[in-house]
Amino acid sequence: MIYCVVEVAQSDPMRVRVMPRWLWAVLIILVPGVGAVAWLVFGRPVRSRARKPPTRPTAPDDDADFLRGL
Repeated sequence: MIYCVVEVAQSDPMRVRVMPRWLWAVLIILVPGVGAVAWLVFGRPVRSRARKPPTRPTAPDDDADFLRGL
């Protein structure tokens, strides 16, 4: 239940599904078991599974130009 309340508080209000974020928090607190499971199944924002590759090197040793200059 605590995990779900924290997740509701940290989630983007525009990405929460089915009900407004504040209503999910009230549901989780008033109906602990059912509200938490409902949040996990129906309310939680869908995470994008495709990760975009970084547009620039993440570390100096990944950058060919940097290594050439050593």
